[in-house]
Amino acid sequence: MMRKFLLALLLWVSFLLQTTIFKNLSFTNVAPNLLLIVTVSCAYMRGRKEGMVVGFFAGLLIDLFYGAFFGYYALLYVLIGFAVGSFWDVFFDKDIKMPLLLVGITDFALNLIIYATRFLVRGRLRFDLYMIEIILPEIVFTMILTLIVYRIVYAINHRFEDRSKEGRHSLWAKE
Repeated sequence: MMRKFLLALLLWVSFLLQTTIFKNLSFTNVAPNLLLIVTVSCAYMRGRKEGMVVGFFAGLLIDLFYGAFFGYYALLYVLIGFAVGSFWDVFFDKDIKMPLLLVGITDFALNLIIYATRFLVRGRLRFDLYMIEIILPEIVFTMILTLIVYRIVYAINHRFEDRSKEGRHSLWAKE
């Protein structure tokens, strides 16, 4: 229960940081996607189900405050949680390379989908401009912050995973 509370708090703090402080501090028009980092981290460590749940609530936060179509970002983040959750069986403790790769790929895919569904449909055909000014800087900023945020999510997961394993030990059952 405490892990769920801390994940909800982490989602809320990530949303606030992403939409306030990092939006104003960014050197370009983009801010790092902290909600994507939390979604990818949870999905990678805990699997598809938790990745989809965390992704749903991360997308829901964006939809509630900034979304033009309710459920658009929730659906995108659920799909990301599902896709990344497929890699949970190759989860290695303290290995940052795979989460960095997954965050980079999913950030690129997310921005491509947003471009195709929100800009291309309206006739904005300058993909090169969108790529240089939005996608690439966001990927770089997001991957840099993954080094910090992933370790926080890992610490939360590691601490409460150990407790849940301790609670499952029985005096009557042999390991």
